Amino acid sequence: MGDFAGAIGARAEEAAIVADLKAGSEEAYAWLIGEFQRPVYGLVYRMVSDPADAADTTQEVFLKVFRGMKNFHGESSLKTWIYRIALHEGANRKRWWFRHKAQETSIEPVESDGLGSADGSMQNAAMQNALTDRSDSPFENVAHREVQKRVDEELRRMPEPYRTTLILRDLEDMSYEEIAEVLQISLGTVKSRLTRGRQALKQRLAPYVRAVGGELGLGAPEEEEQMSLRSQVAGGGRRVEVMP
Repeated sequence: MGDFAGAIGARAEEAAIVADLKAGSEEAYAWLIGEFQRPVYGLVYRMVSDPADAADTTQEVFLKVFRGMKNFHGESSLKTWIYRIALHEGANRKRWWFRHKAQETSIEPVESDGLGSADGSMQNAAMQNALTDRSDSPFENVAHREVQKRVDEELRRMPEPYRTTLILRDLEDMSYEEIAEVLQISLGTVKSRLTRGRQALKQRLAPYVRAVGGELGLGAPEEEEQMSLRSQVAGGGRRVEVMP
């Protein structure tokens, strides 16, 4: 009964926020950006793999949200609606990149951590802060970044629709129901994609874990064990461990 009452309260709160957004409330828009900017950036970054492109795409996502708010009627939750826009814009940016930017040769130096530079944008600073756990030793920080970099590389090579489903579940920590709503698929399909995607990612990462697991403190997974991504930092660009 308590969960039901809480759900009703959450829907009522969201309805009030949406009403304020439609009325043009600056406070409501400030809340929206504060609530969703980091996770949207993290989601887009994992799709386009370039900090500058991710920052530009994130801005485009929020422009689409602001312009489309008058047409939002609550058929889905605000969160899943925003994520759906983010996935669409991220996919558009990725297609544009392959058509145009991939043919360009950059004269900018490549950053050692793979994050690059986006003219000192706030989004990039937030991304780098999220990747760094201040409580860890310097070696642990390097190890975590090394593992995350390899996971991101292998995740980018995963075929769709498994990559997006894994990102939403294991990195963005969305529920099965939210993923089904964002991707507009059934719960059964969500679970099937996760199972197959995790198994494929396990196979991609297993040689790497066996090669450097002892040095980085990772356990080498057995062939029959399931490997998944465990997120440890809320928001986009979070630190990730590979767990058997």
